[in-house]
Amino acid sequence: MEAEFWLSRWRDGQLGWHLPATNPHLLRHWATVVPDCTQRVLVPLCGRSLDLAWLAGRGHSVRGVELSPIAARDFFALAGLEAEVTQRGQYTCYAGQGIEILQGDFLALQPADCPGLGAWYDRGSLVALPPELRERYVATLARVLPSGARGLLVATEYEAGAMQAPPFPLDAATVRAALEGHFRLELLERVDALADNPRFMERGLTAYHESCWLLERR
Repeated sequence: MEAEFWLSRWRDGQLGWHLPATNPHLLRHWATVVPDCTQRVLVPLCGRSLDLAWLAGRGHSVRGVELSPIAARDFFALAGLEAEVTQRGQYTCYAGQGIEILQGDFLALQPADCPGLGAWYDRGSLVALPPELRERYVATLARVLPSGARGLLVATEYEAGAMQAPPFPLDAATVRAALEGHFRLELLERVDALADNPRFMERGLTAYHESCWLLERR
């Protein structure tokens, strides 16, 4: 799946994954996963998610990484914030109110681009990537996160082939295979989420679950 796929989605306003409120899994589990509100949080493939503002509101310094310049600009505009825009190496940095969005390729991220990280949050990143990119995504996380950094991963589960991805299905075995080499994993919750996602029913799903994982960098 090429970058142009996602850039075209933003240009055309095809944003079915965007939630109009803070993610309920984040609200339910974040305090357990990262009780220390002084930690700097990485949010890969962040889009214009309202979760960024919620994390900042808890006291975190938040660093999102997002491919689309439209998403980065929209986040600050919709929040009523004026962003300071600077160039930081290969990334265009949009910053304001404790939130930075590095606009560019997440898979190219280096430790120098995001120093001081202590936590991370993935609600829609790993599930957005095809299997052939998962290893690079996990390698990037492992490269930039220090030992002991904790994060919350939200994964989608449905029968492979039952609808056209993304999101891609990530059952427990797939999550463990992708991440156990670099992270310690704990399954926090697995819920039936089909009723909350009518767009997936329209695409043919008859069963759909979401699972929440606590991960700690080895």
